Amino acid sequence: MPIIKDHADKSALVTAFADHIAGLIRDAVASHGSASLVLSGGTTPADLFARLDMIDLPWDKVYLTLSDERWVDLDDPASNEAMVRRTLSGAVAKGATVVGLKSVGGTPADGLARTSSRLATMPRPYDLVLLGMGEDSHTASFFPGAMGLSEALSGALGLAVAAVTPAGGVPARITLTLPELLRSRAIALLITGEKKKSVLDAALQPGPVEAAPVRAVLHQDKVPVSIWWAP
Repeated sequence: MPIIKDHADKSALVTAFADHIAGLIRDAVASHGSASLVLSGGTTPADLFARLDMIDLPWDKVYLTLSDERWVDLDDPASNEAMVRRTLSGAVAKGATVVGLKSVGGTPADGLARTSSRLATMPRPYDLVLLGMGEDSHTASFFPGAMGLSEALSGALGLAVAAVTPAGGVPARITLTLPELLRSRAIALLITGEKKKSVLDAALQPGPVEAAPVRAVLHQDKVPVSIWWAP
């Protein structure tokens, strides 16, 4: 079962988690020469990254990518990659490598092979996969009822990424597949608020993955999972 790390408030959570990630980066660089992280979009991760950016680390040996991305360009406000580059601007300036998921093509399906090839430059296994969770129980771009969910969970195409279109149709997304997320030493789920805690509690119970896709991460036994939560 995942380990749940409770914090008094969001500020305490962000500070503690940033320190944890900093220690993980230092240990990874010391043990195998680089650190490789998969990051998540969202407001709380943005605050976390801004705090992490203030810590002196060997950023020139750090590789960063995203768990998923809307199929939008870098200049779009909805771009997760743009958020990472903005909140970790100091890290990027010091040499951190950011491997984006958005590539050429009109749709995510058009860019899958190119993005998968780009991700091959990331050191594996990932030292940390950081995920969020929505109030609909999605994580990465594993949305209930989404077109492409089955391929994203199974990795049936044999690529690191899959194309997913949430119910409603927009925006189309590209996501690391579940097998790719599990090519990691550790997974951390970052959530805040009582409502999401209730969603999490339900997802920790047995049930179909398709109804609550975060279960695909919570109920696997290949990679240890920690849950970082604050009200």
